[in-house]
Amino acid sequence: MDVPLYLEPRLESRLASLLRARTFLHTLAGGLGSPLNVVLPDRIAENLAAFRTVYRRHHLSGGIYFAHKANRSSALVRRLAATDAAMDVASLGELQHALGCGFAPDRIMATGPKNPEFLWLAARCGTAVNIDGPGELDALAALVRGHGLPRVRILLRLSGFRAPGVRLLTRQSRFGTAEGDLDALLKSVERHTDAVELTGVGYHLDTTSPAEKAVALEGCVKALDTCRARGFTPRAVDIGGGFGTDYLADGAQWQRYTTELTNAALGTRPPMTWRRHTYGLRNENGTLRGALALYPAHRPTAGAPYLDALLSLPAPSLGRPLATLLLENLYELHTEPGRALVDQCGVTLARVLEVRRTEAPERTEAAGRTEATDRTDTADRTAPDHLLVRLDANADDIGLEEHGVLVDPVLVPRAARTDTGTGPVAVYLAGNLCLEADMITRRAVHLPAAPEPGDLLAFANTAGYCMDFSADEAQQQPVARKVAVWQEEAAETADGPGPEDARWHWCLDEQYWPHVTRRTKGPA
Repeated sequence: MDVPLYLEPRLESRLASLLRARTFLHTLAGGLGSPLNVVLPDRIAENLAAFRTVYRRHHLSGGIYFAHKANRSSALVRRLAATDAAMDVASLGELQHALGCGFAPDRIMATGPKNPEFLWLAARCGTAVNIDGPGELDALAALVRGHGLPRVRILLRLSGFRAPGVRLLTRQSRFGTAEGDLDALLKSVERHTDAVELTGVGYHLDTTSPAEKAVALEGCVKALDTCRARGFTPRAVDIGGGFGTDYLADGAQWQRYTTELTNAALGTRPPMTWRRHTYGLRNENGTLRGALALYPAHRPTAGAPYLDALLSLPAPSLGRPLATLLLENLYELHTEPGRALVDQCGVTLARVLEVRRTEAPERTEAAGRTEATDRTDTADRTAPDHLLVRLDANADDIGLEEHGVLVDPVLVPRAARTDTGTGPVAVYLAGNLCLEADMITRRAVHLPAAPEPGDLLAFANTAGYCMDFSADEAQQQPVARKVAVWQEEAAETADGPGPEDARWHWCLDEQYWPHVTRRTKGPA
């Protein structure tokens, strides 16, 4: 067998300790079913503290707004409510949830597309509103006047930034008003000063590029200067999210894997995916075309360190560090981390239902082709058979691949094993829906040993978008239940969680309340 192409998950101490608690995890899944989402509320508070440390390092103040859309968990939101965090809500339901979990309105910001009900509740309770354009501003002002509400704090979301003298343009976004249209937008704000109070500007960029974000942040500082020249008194720049997560333990594994994906697309090695899925690559007469449509699963600078690095960058045209630009004007910095704030905060468990050997689909398809290159045929004939593992979950329950994240699950056997059989095996992970497309992984995943029915596969670090963002009751399959877990306080040390045999406790996600849950033992 070839050397296994592992993509081992990065597991920090608390999550690693949980995944070693084999009996505890099987007890949870046995009682609550598969799939099962498990969240670690204490970890989200630790991630928040890391972001706040970066603020202090750069002598900045401002709100750290959790992007609620990343996860529906009540436990995570309630745990944040017990800190100095703020909340970014993008729907009426999220706003209601944040209020119900303990967030005061002045710690909430409404973003994203907004219907009249969402705008009304935001205005009624005094939540700040991130305005996308003149139409949304007009609608909000009409609601305030029509219902006799107090003035609403607003931020203006901008896009399409350009750096003078620098050949860099931030990518197009469907959110926000073009920077060049700021003057017209400010005229609208001037018409509505009886209904709204301008407190800042911001941006939303779907990119991992620090250079693009630097252009946008500098553009926002300049926009605030324009606002002040017009008589407004804004004080904050909202730079959104996009700080990222490092999913993998070993960057070399990521480099090797993506290299082999490229070779497979060119036909110089056996295929690595189900039905020749290419993740965006294609072979045109021996030339590689396209680009990998994948999240960069290995990001050595992610989360709070990414924010630190961004603030240390020189402004593209002004030259001074971005943090210095904010300090010079006494501006606050608002951030909206989603994925980064729930890093290491969750795991999805799925029970193994069936394991069977299947002929490599690539070889079967090759037999039916009449026109193929010799190189590709050779690769297909050498493609090995694989195990097909059917899980009691589906691709919507475990959205890693939907979000372009490639990372291996962790095998949690039902019983301790001393004999692992033949060693590493390549498996395809299929879901429980009656659909050919229900593949939890479209690639061959290497595991250290063959799973058996009754075992669990634990998909680590799914709390950011990959746990319940797309989950539904397709074919009347149940949506994963969610539980919150924590360790006894006595089992924790200054270096993190205690030994792996420290007792874990749990409750249903909706029953978690920070001060009550941690004071009582609960079921074990």
